[in-house]
Amino acid sequence: MAKLRYIDALALALREEMRRDPNVFLVGEEVGQYQGTLELSKGFLEEFGKTRVVDTPISEVGIIGLGIGAAMAGLRPVCEMMRMDFATPAYDQIVQHAAKIRYMFGGQFQVPMVIRGPSGVGLQLSAQHSQAIEVLFAHIPGLKVVVPATPADAKGLLLTAIRDNNPVMVLESLRMYFMKPDDLEAIQPGLSEVPDDPDFSVPLGQANVLREGKDVTIVAYSWMVIQALKAANELAKEGISAEVIDLRTLLPLDMNTVLASIKKTHRAVVVQEQWPLYGCAAEISAQIGERAFYDLDSPVMRVTGAFVPMPYAKNLENLAFPTEVDIIAAAKRTLGGK
Repeated sequence: MAKLRYIDALALALREEMRRDPNVFLVGEEVGQYQGTLELSKGFLEEFGKTRVVDTPISEVGIIGLGIGAAMAGLRPVCEMMRMDFATPAYDQIVQHAAKIRYMFGGQFQVPMVIRGPSGVGLQLSAQHSQAIEVLFAHIPGLKVVVPATPADAKGLLLTAIRDNNPVMVLESLRMYFMKPDDLEAIQPGLSEVPDDPDFSVPLGQANVLREGKDVTIVAYSWMVIQALKAANELAKEGISAEVIDLRTLLPLDMNTVLASIKKTHRAVVVQEQWPLYGCAAEISAQIGERAFYDLDSPVMRVTGAFVPMPYAKNLENLAFPTEVDIIAAAKRTLGGK
């Protein structure tokens, strides 16, 4: 297996699927001549031409509207948001149209489209470009929401999303984009490995136990999976065995894997980059309370971002998003520590 960066795994999945299926095309701002703001689509315009790599004006409403129409006509658009924050101007198109067309037309039309782009907090991108807004989409019936954390899942989940016959939101971790394979391998061996099979795919709605443990379950997704693995490594030095679960997708949500783990460890920490109120961690914690209350030896702990617009100042930004230190503290609290 090759060891790849996250961004290279995403590009590989998109390129291989465009080669396999002529109905797949990429549309967005600067995806063609500029080759993507982060160079994800480097070389795509030369290989596939301007009818399949479509540059657009700066109009997210236009990009999503074009994608919905093309999907209803039988194509498989991949709509790139320069940042997932910019999907909010097109929220009406996504929520009121893409998500509901199949239901409202009694199944006569499908909307097989992907809306993808970098997401997450940090890197001094400030309040409007540094947000984790996946819950805005995970709240909506009719959408699927994908949040890959590793290069292998970036490839496998994107391929599955493109082949799905429903609108799928793929929120990619900007912090993961350029992380070097050697740095990933240092956290956990095999973390950067990506299967060579061009048909390698990962099913939606199947969480992954990335590290097994017996004392506490840490549930995370996207960039927080990396922080959870770092925390588990540190906890192991103190004799605490933490199990790390990568949710992979938020909608559909695989609670069975989470509940099976808690039945073994009897303690849970749920981690997210998002603001705490009404977030994904709140939903998962509630389901644990409803379905596994008698398996718990201590209350479920949440680790989340601060409830503020993300500051630009580095020192303030560092205080606003969760790290491995916060996860370690929460895990110890479930074990009776302070």
